[in-house]
Formats: sequence, C-alpha cells, structure tokens
Amino acid sequence: ELIAQYKAAGVGRDRVLIKIASTWEGIRAAEILEKEGIHCNLTLLFGLHQAIACAEAGITLISPFVGRILDWYKKDTGRDSYPAAEDPGVLSVTKIYNYYKKFGYKTEVMGASFRNLGEITELAGSDLLTISPSLLAELQATVGELPRKLDPAKAASLSIEKISIDKASYDKMHAADRMATDKLDEGIKGFTKALEDLEKLLADRLVRLEGEVVASH
Repeated sequence: ELIAQYKAAGVGRDRVLIKIASTWEGIRAAEILEKEGIHCNLTLLFGLHQAIACAEAGITLISPFVGRILDWYKKDTGRDSYPAAEDPGVLSVTKIYNYYKKFGYKTEVMGASFRNLGEITELAGSDLLTISPSLLAELQATVGELPRKLDPAKAASLSIEKISIDKASYDKMHAADRMATDKLDEGIKGFTKALEDLEKLLADRLVRLEGEVVASH
C-alpha cells in the first residue's frame, strides 16, 4: 500500500526503504518484501546474530545503533566514558562490517545513533553512516587526518568463523546477549508507544476537523 502511494506520486520503489525492527519475525517479513523488490532497512539491531540473519535474508540495509549500545554499557558498568577505539557500539559495528565483507554479503551497514565524534571517526570506511546535524557541524569544523578504519580488503584477511543462523540459534544468541535483549525490548516498546501516540493525535485531529465541518454547515 505504501509503495503504491509512492508510485502514484512518481517515486519508484528503488528510492524507498521500509524500516522494520530486527526481531526474527521482522527479518522474515523483510525477506518477503525484498523478494518483491521492496527494499528494507532493518533497525533496532544490537547483535551479530541479528546482523547475520538480515544478511542471509537478503536485506538491503541494516542500521546498527552505536550510541544506544554505548548507553547500555555505561549504565551497566557505571563507567562515564569509553575511549573511541574501545566503545562497545564501535566494536559491535566493526565486527558486523568485517563479518559481512569477509563472507561477501551484499547487505550494507549503516552505523546510526552516534553520541560523539570518536564513534564516527572509528567507523570511517563503513558503507554508510547516518549523522546528526550537530555532529556533522563538528566534523566540518575539525581539521586533521581521517584514516579509513573499516576496509573490505582488511576484513577479507581476518580469521572469522562463519555462523549458521536459524530461529533456534538466533533465540539462543539473543538470550545470551543481555544488551541486545534489553535494547530490542526497549525499542519495540518505544515504537509501540509512538504508534499509539500518533493514532491518538490523528483521532483527536479527525474529531476536530469533523467538528469544524459540522460548524461550517
């Protein structure tokens, strides 16, 4: 239905990304859409198990949350900060990127939800990054070298074990990863609340509009 609306507006499906949460069910739904030529961006992605399942499902793009991973570790450990190279979010995305490039997956990695400049510079070379205006301005004002940290050629030379993911192994790896379990659960609840809030806003607006129509008659 959404793709049809874009088509009616003269926008081809090749320019549309449908954002879906990286639950097992969400990944399976996205797999069906991709086969229909509807490209998907899998979000709320916090663990390698989610990333591998997405790649094997032929997903166009994943957007792992670097900053949200850092937030969880800071709260869990009581630490105020991490050096950029040791940032848990940076390490997670680096691991995913290297895995994808090592095994030749076409799914693109787009790091998201950055908390500081160090996270961005440590992921230089990633397929894509989505960066807030404030951090873009900070980048623009920074003078210095920006060496490429993520590189397909470097990833190809790494010794990485290939992992086979089915629902059982996905569930097992997810349950063993407290951070991914907490953050995915929190994200789904956040999405649900946002949807309910939007529905209420639209319902209230509809009532007001209908009232205005009645009043004008």
